[in-house]
Amino acid sequence: MPNRGARILVVDDDPFIVTAVRRGLVSHGYHIEDAETLEQARRLFSQRPPDVILLDLGLPDGDGIDLVRWVRAERSTPIVVLSARESEGSKVDALTAGADDYLTKPFGMRELLARIQVALRHAAKPDSGTDAVVRAGDLELDLDRRTLSRAGAPIRLTPTEFDLLKTLMTNPDRIMTHRMLLTEVWGGVQGTDQHYLHVYVGQLRRKLDPTGSEPRHIVTEPGVGYRFVARL
Repeated sequence: MPNRGARILVVDDDPFIVTAVRRGLVSHGYHIEDAETLEQARRLFSQRPPDVILLDLGLPDGDGIDLVRWVRAERSTPIVVLSARESEGSKVDALTAGADDYLTKPFGMRELLARIQVALRHAAKPDSGTDAVVRAGDLELDLDRRTLSRAGAPIRLTPTEFDLLKTLMTNPDRIMTHRMLLTEVWGGVQGTDQHYLHVYVGQLRRKLDPTGSEPRHIVTEPGVGYRFVARL
């Protein structure tokens, strides 16, 4: 069960949203800090990185996507975007920049809590203490340290990218349906659809095969899902 004592940084310049989110999350045991601007958010993050960031995109001193990129250059802290922007392009931009989830305003508190729990689960390390490593060619996925490397060189993944790749690599050469992947990685949270898979699979392919024109490791099974090819 995700840690309900986790620290949440809410980045939003709408005082009504901040107050509502604070009230709802505090009542469930979370600790809340808030920032109205990118500058304030960067300062708070640098002082003490939170466990999860809830981020609006329209901020007084810039676009929230800039904060996503800045955080991703530093850490893999889960980022859940809370935005009134409903277009597919906005969602793709945020997810591609490194956000872990995207929730459109207005939203319900139960759904927000579910998204936070998923984000915390993505970021949590296994408690087993094992040193399990999944290998595929020159790729090595360390399940304990939650790291990926190619021929010893590290490949940086977001928490969601890691969980998706873990699901695929631990089921080599098996067709994983869209529903199976959505349930395993996002927990079947309401509002999560196949478009999430399309974005994240695209990001993983670029990281796994940066110079290839055709995907080698993650193969699309048209209309069904994806399959990880362990041996090339």
